[in-house]
Amino acid sequence: MSKLSLHVSSRVVSLCFALALLLASFALIAAPVDINTADADTLASELQGIGATKAAAIVAYRQSNGPFRRLEDLLKVKGIGEKTLEQNRTILLIGEQE
Repeated sequence: MSKLSLHVSSRVVSLCFALALLLASFALIAAPVDINTADADTLASELQGIGATKAAAIVAYRQSNGPFRRLEDLLKVKGIGEKTLEQNRTILLIGEQE
């Protein structure tokens, strides 16, 4: 291969890598999730470490005990620990309470 071909190939690889990083960064930016209004499907799909069972437990707890007043109240839900709360703290929010 000529020097020009190597240079062009190197540029293409670099641009592809930069594009891949850019697209990956968009995936990391998640929309806020209101733990007082989100349904189980939303909780399971948007939160890290939360599957269908834990999402259902969050909704059941909210229905039995009323709206969450603080994010730390999630720790009262069986199966939700400090690690899970910290993984999701930046996207969790508490909307208006009744």
